[in-house]
Amino acid sequence: MPELPEVETTRRGLAPHLIGRTVTALDIRQPRLRWPIPRALREKLPGQRIDDIERRAKYLLVHTKAGSALLHLGMSGSLRVLPASTPIGAHDHVDWRLDSGKVLRYTDPRRFGSQLWQAPGKVHPLLAGLGPEPLSDDFDGDYLFERSRGRSASVKVFLMDQSIVVGVGNIYASEALFHTGIHPKRAAGSVSRARYAKLADDVKRVLEYSIARGGTTLRDFISPDSKPGYFEQELFVYGREGEPCKVCGTPIKAITLGQRSTYFCPRCQR
Repeated sequence: MPELPEVETTRRGLAPHLIGRTVTALDIRQPRLRWPIPRALREKLPGQRIDDIERRAKYLLVHTKAGSALLHLGMSGSLRVLPASTPIGAHDHVDWRLDSGKVLRYTDPRRFGSQLWQAPGKVHPLLAGLGPEPLSDDFDGDYLFERSRGRSASVKVFLMDQSIVVGVGNIYASEALFHTGIHPKRAAGSVSRARYAKLADDVKRVLEYSIARGGTTLRDFISPDSKPGYFEQELFVYGREGEPCKVCGTPIKAITLGQRSTYFCPRCQR
């Protein structure tokens, strides 16, 4: 599933082609994605000018005066801006027709993504209760330390709790914990304030680097075979079970925490 850097890369790639454009019509070939496309989106979006495109956690919010379309890519979805004459593929479920003569095409083989609607001045239930953005000033070591007191859950599970902080998915939680030197099974409540300060910094650094790498690989979002510029991951532990640690040479181990594969170096992480 696309994580925060991939979604942010998609947002940055789409923004120049969407902001200021008007959605003239919707072509909905498959109305049932993860949830049915709501009537409000189908009725209110056509004719609206796109004022901005924002990311919140792993969602994209396309803002108009009438409200905001709330988009999620699911496990296999992609958004591309294409010429309106581009042939339609088997998994091309929704087109937003734009006054530029292009379409914003949503493709999703598994149909786990979504296109929903948020009314002006409202917060969609999927966004309610989310924690702060990890790249914001609200997320730091003091915040993590205070929220972790008394918690016996592992620090890895704690870091992936969307009510604590949004968008720190499995890959980036594993990588940040490695750079901080914290064992992923350590109880969240046992981590010191000083180590949480370093962990917050490492989360920001890993995410910012991944976003920057995504930015350097962005393709042309207009060409028919374009894809969002997912970065080439340069991973220290994730997916490297049995391979030598890049720092100490110890084989990387894998365990399951919170039903997710978790990778760590047993020597570097304590």
